[in-house]
Amino acid sequence: MDALADNLMAHLPFLRRYGRALAGSTEEGDALVTRAVEEAFDAPEAYRLDQPVVPASRIPLYAAINRLFDERGGKPPASAVLHPIEQALRRLPEEYRRIFVLVSLEELSFSQVAEVMAIAPERVREAMAGAQAAVREQLVATILIVEDDAIIAFDLSETVISMGHRVAGTAATQDEALAVAAAQNPTLALMDLRLAHGDSGIATAQALRERSSLPIIFVTAFAEELRQRGLDHLGPVIKKPFTREQIERAITQAVFTPRTAEKPTTLAR
Repeated sequence: MDALADNLMAHLPFLRRYGRALAGSTEEGDALVTRAVEEAFDAPEAYRLDQPVVPASRIPLYAAINRLFDERGGKPPASAVLHPIEQALRRLPEEYRRIFVLVSLEELSFSQVAEVMAIAPERVREAMAGAQAAVREQLVATILIVEDDAIIAFDLSETVISMGHRVAGTAATQDEALAVAAAQNPTLALMDLRLAHGDSGIATAQALRERSSLPIIFVTAFAEELRQRGLDHLGPVIKKPFTREQIERAITQAVFTPRTAEKPTTLAR
């Protein structure tokens, strides 16, 4: 039983994230997850708690959260909107909204989402394409690219543009990054750790965070530096060399993740 409980505990952060996105609030999302967890403890094999902790083993749990949410009415309250992308998703058919969240936020494959939703994989593919198109029309992020390699900066810019977002500007140094941020007010930054003239991406992130709660995705060949300095919390890391799919998925997750208003935080150097 201890092993089953440990597996369930490992699933909880993902289940809470999905419950929050589905219900529109932390309180309601946690209530859904609590009921799903109770069911899972009563039937651990049916809920795959005896299997390795991977996305596929969460499928019955995601399905249970969907069912429990439907029993409560199947739609988040209008007053619970906390993030622009959630407003865009609320305008979608409910099936589209759930599929978008399961694919983009929870990183499930089309076949896994089909199992959660009890529909055909082809339907998932069609719905995801429709959801992406609708959200792209309604929400465009403004992204700052802080990268001293001109070729990589160009590649990141092309990826951002191909997703339908705007490039606030590119910067190779801390001063350039702060100037672009002040002028363009970006909603997200892609940040290298080693910048021109010996500037530090960590120090640049600190300076940006002192002004706002700007989300940052680090794109670097020195991913271990954040971990060694205990700064993993500053943002997700994509290690160079990267693929365009990795960048696209990280941007989608960063733009989607709800953020409450917060004061700028001074980070450890």
